Formats: sequence, C-alpha cells, structure tokens
Amino acid sequence: MNQEIRVLLIDDHELFRESVTRLLQAEPGFSTVRACGQVQEALSLLESEVFDVVLLDYNLGNEHGMLFVDGAQERGFKGRILMVTAGMPSTIVLRVLERGVAGILLKQASPAELVEAIHKIMSGQAWLDWRSVRPLIEGVSLRAEEQRMKPSLTPRERAVLLAVFEGLSNKEVALKLDLSESGVKAVLHQLFAKTGVRTRGQLVRVTLEKHAEDWLGMGTR
Repeated sequence: MNQEIRVLLIDDHELFRESVTRLLQAEPGFSTVRACGQVQEALSLLESEVFDVVLLDYNLGNEHGMLFVDGAQERGFKGRILMVTAGMPSTIVLRVLERGVAGILLKQASPAELVEAIHKIMSGQAWLDWRSVRPLIEGVSLRAEEQRMKPSLTPRERAVLLAVFEGLSNKEVALKLDLSESGVKAVLHQLFAKTGVRTRGQLVRVTLEKHAEDWLGMGTR
C-alpha cells in the first residue's frame, strides 16, 4: 500500500493489546500502533493523533464499544472502525453496521485474518465474520419471515450475495464464480435494485433484516 496504516487498538485486556500490538508492529505496511483500554482515553488519543483504523472491542468491562463509535463520530473521525470482539448481542450487530462500522471480526480469528480484514476495510470494503451474524440469521422470527419482501434471487445473484458476505472484492468474486468483473458489477446492481439500496453495507443490512432465511439459506429449523 502507498501509505503505512496507523492503528488504534481499544481493548480492556492487556495481554490481548500487547499481542496484537506486537503482531502489527512486525507486519509490513503498519506504522503507528497505539493501544488503550478505556473509551475516554481512546477519544483523547483521537484528538491528539491521526489514525486510519480503530480496532475496537465491544465489551470493555464497565463500558461498551458503541460509546466510542458515537464519540468518534461526534469528533468527525474519518477513519475505519473494525469491531474485534469475542461476541456481541445479535441486536447490536445491526446497530453496529447502521452506525457505519466497517466490519466485525471475532477474536477466534487467526492473525492472518486480522491483517486481511484491516487491509480490506482500508480499501473501502466491508469485513463481516460469518460467525458473528449466524446467531442473528438463525434467530429470525416467524413474524419477520411473514413481513419479508417478495423478490427472489437467481442462482447467480445468490452466489454473488454470499461472496459479498465473505468480504470478497469484485475481482475476487469474479475469479471465484468464473465471471467478468463487469458481470459481477451488473449482478450487484440487480441486488441493489431488488433491495432499494446503494452500497454493499446497506445490502448486507437489508439482507440480514428481511431475507436471512430465503436468500442466505440459514433459517431456523
């Protein structure tokens, strides 16, 4: 990448902070790596330093990560936020995405996945750990099922949608599905039209809210 990535890590476990800090400092393409365990300390760092990416835990002991998200937005933070967490309530997953968080990564992920996720969100893409949304998908109620929108997906549209949930770029989707990049873009526009959205992030949110069972095939049994 042209510029080195400046990272702020917010986690209340010192051992985890030290491990991730060492990992990123040894990784090419990263420069500043700051770490702290409290929201107010993190917000103070935002006012004195510039960061490209914030790695944010949801559960910060007596606080939760959404306090930082709200505070960062109030301060005009322009960087990307990746939730790195052991888990979150299903109701919070949607709120996190709605508030502009770029991705969710579970702490069970490998170091390589963490680095990949950071690079993905830095390139403007979303990163969504399938394990973090599975409980939400499996918990879709019958009432939500009755209210879901009617349009169905073609096999190609469903394949592209699932690839979006894997966090793949248009080029990666094209290689995986043996399509051209223009073909992938065309299918994405079809999905946008069916859901009434304009971005991948909105597509993910609407799919989780209204089409989790029929489009993703992960309904309750």
